[in-house]
Amino acid sequence: QVQLVESGGGLVQAGGSLRLSCAAAGRTFNTYRMDWFRQAPGKGREFVASIRWSDDDTNYADSVKGRFSISRDTRKKTVYLQMNNLKPEDTAVYYCAVRMATSTTYASWGQGTQVTVSS
Repeated sequence: QVQLVESGGGLVQAGGSLRLSCAAAGRTFNTYRMDWFRQAPGKGREFVASIRWSDDDTNYADSVKGRFSISRDTRKKTVYLQMNNLKPEDTAVYYCAVRMATSTTYASWGQGTQVTVSS
């Protein structure tokens, strides 16, 4: 079982930056992908970005391409989401989740961290 803990959320003005962290504990996961999702008030959960633990392969939602960057630190077992040029529509609770790279079923979710972007 993998446990995930997010941190780094907060309040920022439009155009600003934040870096979210997702620290993982538990079994090793070289065959996993770690993903970021977000959920805005009154909306469904939305995919944001994904990284494959073994080789750093990444992909992004179109809405964040060019502004957000996902990365990992294998020694710290931590995934980061660097968010630049934030917009009010990026306001949401951000969650990290882990799954086998060949699966669409998530093994674990974090508790979420709030990101609020003021205009």
